[in-house]
Amino acid sequence: MRKFSVTKQRKWWWMLSTAVILAGITSMILSWTNPEIGSPLRRGLDFTGGSKLQYGLDCPTANSCKPIDIAVVREIIKNQGIADPVIQIVGKDMTGISIGTKFLDVEAITKLETALAAKLGDLDPKQRNVYKVGPTLGQELFQNGLIAIVLSFGLILLYLTFRFKFDYAFFAFVALFHDVLITTGIFSILGLVGGVEIDSLFVVALLTIIGFSVNDTVVIYDRIREVISLHPEQSIDTIVDDAVNQTMSRSINTTLTVLLTLISIFLFGGDTLKNFALCLIIGFTAGAYSSIFIASTLFAWWRERHPTPPTNATVNSES
Repeated sequence: MRKFSVTKQRKWWWMLSTAVILAGITSMILSWTNPEIGSPLRRGLDFTGGSKLQYGLDCPTANSCKPIDIAVVREIIKNQGIADPVIQIVGKDMTGISIGTKFLDVEAITKLETALAAKLGDLDPKQRNVYKVGPTLGQELFQNGLIAIVLSFGLILLYLTFRFKFDYAFFAFVALFHDVLITTGIFSILGLVGGVEIDSLFVVALLTIIGFSVNDTVVIYDRIREVISLHPEQSIDTIVDDAVNQTMSRSINTTLTVLLTLISIFLFGGDTLKNFALCLIIGFTAGAYSSIFIASTLFAWWRERHPTPPTNATVNSES
């Protein structure tokens, strides 16, 4: 079977990534200058602040109320002129509602409650919970999320430098940054053209993507180091091609297995988890791509220009 060469076509892989990243950066700039958005990504209630409303149906006996239809709730809210709500059906019997919106005054909340009761049935006053999320808390969540991402990058860089060498770690870092840029860029585009907002789960998804992507990269780097120790006389392009071919099926199969689960969550997991699942789908796909086509080819390009002499000391230091 003919061996696939990832290094020969590396300029095409780099060009593809550059095109997607530039499109995302352009979208971030346009979003930032858009008065309606005012930031690189369209921020949701968690970051901008707003009203959080929780209700439950007044059910005299167990199973006396029908489960709430989220489409009906969405139509009620739309008729009230409330834009871009985040709706979740809650409770074991699906008779509760959680609604996140922009800031609503007392009059707007009262009208919404009246409309909900008219369509869904009496609301249980004991389950009513209405509160506001202030923009200060949202800003704190955003800052803490950024700190968590930067800290994870730094710790991963230190770990990979200790486990491998600095050039391995640096290009793994570039691949991780590539994954985060592509994911945030695509969400910026979706926010600009489709009104998709990010919430605190977006930060969780980015951290998950970083962990998944670095795992794939470490597998490939382990194999590269092993092939170098076995065949130090070979060119670095040949070594990287061999390592990628030996690990590619594992990387693709692992990613596809996870993506099937995420696609199921995206399709059937409800509105609250839809964007979270979408973020992971984009990020995991970008992570598998970057591990195979970016981290490995950048490492080969660097070692081709800064070769390590094939001495016994070098072989031992690689292993």
